Amino acid sequence: MVLDVNKGINMSQSIEDVTKTLQSAYNEQYSNSMTEWRELGGKYKAENILSVCSGKSFSKVLECGAGEGSILKFLDASDIASELYALEIADSGICQIQKRKIQKLKEVRKFDGYKIPYSDKMFDMAYCSHVIEHVEHPRLLLRELRRISEFQVFEIPLDYSVGADRKIEHFLSYGHISVYTPTVFRFLLKSEGYEIIAERLTNTEEEVIRFNWYRNMGRNESWVNELKLKLRPLRNTIKRTLYGKRRYEEYGYSAYTCLAKGVGELKIFG
Repeated sequence: MVLDVNKGINMSQSIEDVTKTLQSAYNEQYSNSMTEWRELGGKYKAENILSVCSGKSFSKVLECGAGEGSILKFLDASDIASELYALEIADSGICQIQKRKIQKLKEVRKFDGYKIPYSDKMFDMAYCSHVIEHVEHPRLLLRELRRISEFQVFEIPLDYSVGADRKIEHFLSYGHISVYTPTVFRFLLKSEGYEIIAERLTNTEEEVIRFNWYRNMGRNESWVNELKLKLRPLRNTIKRTLYGKRRYEEYGYSAYTCLAKGVGELKIFG
C-alpha cells in the first residue's frame, strides 16, 4: 500500500489490507512436521506463564495467537485455569489445535489479528506469547486485550542488539517485524496504561538449542558443539560480570515475560 501523506489514510481499510497479508502469510505456517519443535518451546513458554502468575488461578483464560496449541497443551495440564479459549489467525494453526482434543479448551476461533470477538472483561486473563513481535499495529491489539481481560501475560523474544538493522532478512524470515529490549517493551505497555505486576527474564534452555542445532539446522553433534553448549552458563556468567546487572538484564537474556493489568489508556499531553 502506498500512503499519500496529503490525503491521509483510511485506518479501517489499512487494517483490512494488513490482515489479508498476514493471514496469507500464516495460513500454511503450521504442520505436523514441526509439532515436536513447537512443543519443546511451548513447554518453557508455559512454564514462564505459570511463573509470573504464581499464586494466581483463573476461571477463563484466552490465548491470543495460539499457533498450533503447544502452550495450551501444557496449561491444560496445570491448575492455572478451569476453562481455556484460543484465537488464531492461521487456518493451519486452528486445524492443529482442534486435533489436540485439549480437555479444558472450550472454543477456538479465527480472528483478524486485531479485533477480538468477545465482550468486555469476559476473561480473567489473556496472554500473548511470542506474538507482539509479529504484529504490525501492536497498540491496537494491546487495547483489545485490555478490554476483554482483567489480567494479561506477555512474552517476547529479546531480539535487539547493536546492528539489528543489518539482520532484517533473518528476523523477517520467521515473522519478527519488531525487535524489543525489556525497557522498550515495558515502555510500550506502560504508555498504553498497563501496570506490570511480575516479570521474568530467561535464556534459551540447552535442550531447545540442541534440538535447533541438530534437528532443525542439521549441524553435526561434534565435541566442539557440545563444548559450546556446556560452556554457555559460564559464558553468561562472564557476560553478566562484564556488563553489570542492569546492562545484562537489558541485553543478556533471550526472552522477557510479564504479568500485567490494563488499568488505563494512552494519554498524550495529558
